[in-house]
Amino acid sequence: MSRAQPLSVLLSIVISTVTPSSVSQGGGYKATLALGLQEQAEYIPDDNPLTPEKIALGKKFFWDRRWSANGTVACVTCHQPDHGWSDPRPFSITFAGQPTPRHSPTIVNRLFSDRQLWTGLRASLEDQAIHDSNRTDEMVVKNLGAVPEYRAEFRRVFGTEITPDGVAKAIASYVRTILSGNSPYDRFLAGDTDALSPAAQRGLSHFEGRSHGQGCQRCHAGFNFTDEGYHNIGVGMDRESPDLGRYTVTKAAADTGAFKTPTLRDVARRSPYMHDGSLKTLDEVVAFYNKGGHGNPWQSPEIQPLNLTASEQADLVAFLEALTGEVASEVSGPPTLPR
Repeated sequence: MSRAQPLSVLLSIVISTVTPSSVSQGGGYKATLALGLQEQAEYIPDDNPLTPEKIALGKKFFWDRRWSANGTVACVTCHQPDHGWSDPRPFSITFAGQPTPRHSPTIVNRLFSDRQLWTGLRASLEDQAIHDSNRTDEMVVKNLGAVPEYRAEFRRVFGTEITPDGVAKAIASYVRTILSGNSPYDRFLAGDTDALSPAAQRGLSHFEGRSHGQGCQRCHAGFNFTDEGYHNIGVGMDRESPDLGRYTVTKAAADTGAFKTPTLRDVARRSPYMHDGSLKTLDEVVAFYNKGGHGNPWQSPEIQPLNLTASEQADLVAFLEALTGEVASEVSGPPTLPR
């Protein structure tokens, strides 16, 4: 697998008035990464190169509720475009319609990540798509294979009849096109000094730790505002039976109560927050971090009180809101599904 394989899709994601980064690959297809996103950080498995036909098919699978037994749940049910590709409910539901113990993480900018979910349980988007549908291979083939247009499209893309592996690869390909950049912050970095409000500029200083010595960017690092690591910040650790997070995957004591650092891009769009949806607003999130999280024996050492005043906390929220970018309409708009 390669992180450096260029993104190759037949999409025109021209969402920046500042010159963005264009990339292409052997098929001659081109895409435009929005301002602020970095081509060299892309993660595309070698066995699943992107093609426009595969992306288009994956988009239909992503939006089609015929996946679920009762015809009411699709991937988009818990990853809603108008909610930052996350879920407005604190606890998301399975494809069987049953509640889960966690809030759906955003799928924005998953092009730049390999392991998925709050605990890193899934090794890739393909792994997530094929294992988290709560459906047997037979159900996938039966439900989608009953649609003539899907059978024909699948043969054009993969050269075979419908297979669960191919369905997962198509969905993963589509998800890798859900990209957000060209935020006010990105334009500010590119030289537009008016792109950030004075409050957001002060918030940037707090975010970087220039004012109080403890910066958010220690974990929310890089252009995508995540170190892709796992940290225990104390959320839910005061419960009688807390969610043990990454520990459930690795069985390593150091991972107890640790969850993956989410990207902060488009964070203002996707309340509620945290793996359990327990914080409703960014003000609550900043206040939680300002006090140093919730102390527990496994808390990550990076989590320390920020010691920000009320006005400084408001400035930090203003900066987080300035990370709201743009996702191309041809990516976020619903497809026409076959009958």
